[in-house]
Amino acid sequence: MSRHKHAFLFDLDGTLVDSVYQHVLAWKESLDMEGIDLSVWRIHRKIGMSGGLFTDILLRETGTEITPERIDRLRRNHAAAYGRLAEAGAVRPLPGAVELLAWLTDAGIPWAIATSGRMETASHNIAALGFDPAKVPVVTRDQVRHAKPDPDLFVTAAQRLGTDIRDAMVIGDAIWDMLAAQRARALGIGLLSGGYGENELERAGAYRVFEDPADMLRHIDEIAARS
Repeated sequence: MSRHKHAFLFDLDGTLVDSVYQHVLAWKESLDMEGIDLSVWRIHRKIGMSGGLFTDILLRETGTEITPERIDRLRRNHAAAYGRLAEAGAVRPLPGAVELLAWLTDAGIPWAIATSGRMETASHNIAALGFDPAKVPVVTRDQVRHAKPDPDLFVTAAQRLGTDIRDAMVIGDAIWDMLAAQRARALGIGLLSGGYGENELERAGAYRVFEDPADMLRHIDEIAARS
């Protein structure tokens, strides 16, 4: 296997696709269906971590009984609600996302997707971005033992690219991405497009922070070296 010196490992929601708040609304609908009253801002603060960890924490915070059946219903109802929003056209690429991926491809710099979402929701985002998942590694929650803030997703994505994780850059919008990057011993690049603040991302380990993919592309020469 050929080995690339550098690679970019992208989160999906809030990093390449404008979908964080759609996930918040989908989780809100799912929680409401279970009779669990939780403010949307509290939901937002958990977006980006593993769905299983997400539901465990929310149920503990609300004092609700945790059962495997309830967690499964929450996940399925969230996926259904998110799917309806995506099909209605509410999920779109963030500014510059498609162009950024095209630039990396043209420059010969390998990239992959590593998302805490399962394929049932990630497929909508992949369709919005318009790339062929048969040609680009896509690692979802279904394929690893633990999702963010554990490093498994990014480590697996780097392996599929034939890249040492220590030579990779992790791009994400949430503190969970930056924590996972640190645990994987990769460099973390934060984006503000998911709703977290610059200071929050830097405290979680981001060494650079950009507004969105378009801003990152404008400054790409600061972080990427062409092959």
